[in-house]
Amino acid sequence: QVQLVESGGGLVQAGGSLRLSCAVSGRSLSTYAMGWFRQAPGKERDVVAAISWSGGSTNYADSVKGRFTISRDNAKNTVYLQMNSLKPEDTAVYYCAQGRRLRPAIREAGEYDYWGQGTQVTVSS
Repeated sequence: QVQLVESGGGLVQAGGSLRLSCAVSGRSLSTYAMGWFRQAPGKERDVVAAISWSGGSTNYADSVKGRFTISRDNAKNTVYLQMNSLKPEDTAVYYCAQGRRLRPAIREAGEYDYWGQGTQVTVSS
């Protein structure tokens, strides 16, 4: 019954910004690790950013460090991914995922149990 719905994707020029949102229903996310992953055509799904259940720690892919920021608002049951200085290589389908209770900001996709349907982000040069 847990559902995750991403929003905020779209087409943006290189150097621009987007803010993705992930609304979680079916349970409170307050005790669960959360993550953002992405998958480009022909490539495997890989972590973009993760945040611990408490929000006290984060983990980012090297390619997005300094440009992307993951955050969570437990009161709204929502996780965000602020993406700045976007590059064409950021083009992918972005997925929100819910991990397990009281877990840290883990990078492995196998540690996440629930996934959204994804939202397309396209960055033009």
